[in-house]
Amino acid sequence: MNILILHGSSDLYGASKILLVTVRMLRKKGFHPIIVLTEPGPLSNALESEGFETVYMRLGILRRKYKTIPGMVNRFITIRKAIAALKKLVREKNTQLIYSNTTAVLAGAFAAKATGIRHVWHIHEIIEQPKWLFYLLGNMVNRYSTRVIVVSEAVKKSWGRYVSAEKMARVYNGIEYAPYQQPSSKLREELGLDEQTIVIGMIGRVHHWKGQEYFVEIASQLAKQYKSVHFVMIGDVFPGYEYLYKSLAKQKKEAGIESLVTDLGYRTDVATLLQGFDIFVLPSTLPDPFPTVILEAMAAGKPVVATRHGGAMEMIDESVTGFLMPVNDAEKASMIIGKLVNDKALRLQMGQAGRQKVLSQYSLEAFEQEMIKVLE
Repeated sequence: MNILILHGSSDLYGASKILLVTVRMLRKKGFHPIIVLTEPGPLSNALESEGFETVYMRLGILRRKYKTIPGMVNRFITIRKAIAALKKLVREKNTQLIYSNTTAVLAGAFAAKATGIRHVWHIHEIIEQPKWLFYLLGNMVNRYSTRVIVVSEAVKKSWGRYVSAEKMARVYNGIEYAPYQQPSSKLREELGLDEQTIVIGMIGRVHHWKGQEYFVEIASQLAKQYKSVHFVMIGDVFPGYEYLYKSLAKQKKEAGIESLVTDLGYRTDVATLLQGFDIFVLPSTLPDPFPTVILEAMAAGKPVVATRHGGAMEMIDESVTGFLMPVNDAEKASMIIGKLVNDKALRLQMGQAGRQKVLSQYSLEAFEQEMIKVLE
């Protein structure tokens, strides 16, 4: 079966990593995936290096920067052109299925309807605002999908307001965990830190809701209480939000913790860097549907502290594999993280429990089996 797979970016963060896992699985099962991306980047480099057929096309991806009236007009025109191009591609490639990865990609749904083939929508998002957009997308997903894959119960509950329960299948993400279980890391050496320093880190695209500002607030609180702590931020800025770098730099300077917070930007050696963390923090200020980075941190044997909403509530066993912390209350969050700063044995115990959970409940094999059921 030829499957046209549409994706809205060429980064290598959460949804893109799952797409890479998915296309590898499809090829292994005898399918022929053809991946359509908007531009070259780390994801396309990985795909092409493994011999996957990749096509570049302006798909009219939904972004916040297009929420103005001129922006919406721009998206309408671009999506119309994308639908025509996709219809042509469906015929040329003898495609039997279109798979849209994330609801930011709309053109595939209309192209599938126009050509009479099946359409599967893989939803990685929880959308709270604006309500009109959620209403519009929800009804569109329900109308233009044969099946809908959701990445967590939190996502299923959210989209269940508009999407038929019979169409939805909850499939937890799974990844290849072996790279995250390597014991060595040169992070401390890179940063010039001794073994007594507690390294607290976060990984995520720099964006308003990903919580980098909240992370710095928490770091400021912890720095007042503990002398041997250092904070690490990994991830580059989402295009169009470069000004957030200046905002974060100003925030760190005003808090007097510039020397205690290292921003490593985009890195390809995340699996190795994670081994240098003592504590992993996910400070998202809006619900994170099913953060792949938590799977990575748990596989690396790290205790996880995440904000109390979204998919994290399904992934973390409170006081067993980590802790859930409040949103936008740095003082309380620092007290929770402080439990781990003070107790090495607890860090190791929670890290091991997290590793056991991720390998048993979120295995790559289970992900592959469930995905095949839906796509076939």
